[in-house]
Amino acid sequence: MEPQFVPYTDRYVPDASPEAAAQTFYDVMRRRRSVREFSDRPVSRETIEWVVRTATSAPNGANKQPWRFVAVQDPALKREIRLAAEEEEREFYARRASERWLADLAPLGTDEDKGYLEVAPWLIVVFRLVRADDGGQVYYSDESVGIATGFLLAAAHHGGLATLTHTPSPMKFLSQVLGRPDNERAYMLIPVGYPTDDCTVPAHALPRRPLDEVLIFDRP
Repeated sequence: MEPQFVPYTDRYVPDASPEAAAQTFYDVMRRRRSVREFSDRPVSRETIEWVVRTATSAPNGANKQPWRFVAVQDPALKREIRLAAEEEEREFYARRASERWLADLAPLGTDEDKGYLEVAPWLIVVFRLVRADDGGQVYYSDESVGIATGFLLAAAHHGGLATLTHTPSPMKFLSQVLGRPDNERAYMLIPVGYPTDDCTVPAHALPRRPLDEVLIFDRP
C-alpha cells in the first residue's frame, strides 16, 4: 500500500517566538527533580492514560512502536514488585556494584530500601519489545523506547506529578511478576505520584555540565 501524504496543517505553533517558547519549556523542565518521598495522594487513571498517550507519540523506528507500558495500582502487586526489587538491590549494593560505582552513588543517598514503590499511587513499568507481537522485526528499539520514556517523564512533570527513574539490575523479575511475554524486556520502573509535603531534595539541582561543554556548532 502506497503511503499517503497530506499538508502539515496540524503543526503546533507557539504564541511566543521560538526562542521564548523554548526558554519557557526549559524553565518548566529544569524544575523536575527525582523524588523518593511519595505521598499516597491518589492520581486518576485518566491522568496516567494521558501521560502514556504522550509517550506513545514519540518518534520510533519504522513506526514499529516497540514499547509496552504496564501501569500498576494494586497494592499487593506493588508490594510484590518492591520485595523483588529490594532483593536485586541488596545484591547490587553488596556484590554487583564496583567501588567506583558506589562512590558515585554515595552523594545521592540511595540504598536498597525501595519503600516508595509501595507508597506511590502508580508504578509505570516500561517494557521494550525485542520483536513485534506478531513475531515481526522491530528497529532501533532501545532508541525508540528511550525517547518515549523521556516524553513520559516530561508529561508527568508537566502535569504536576513527581517521578523517579528506577532501574534495578537485572530487571527480569518485572517480566515474571507482571506475566509479560518473552518478546518484552523490562526497560525502566517509574513510580508516579505527588511528593510528600515534607519531601526533600538536594539544596541545589544536581550540577549540569555547562552548555559550551555539551553543545558544539558545526565542526570545531
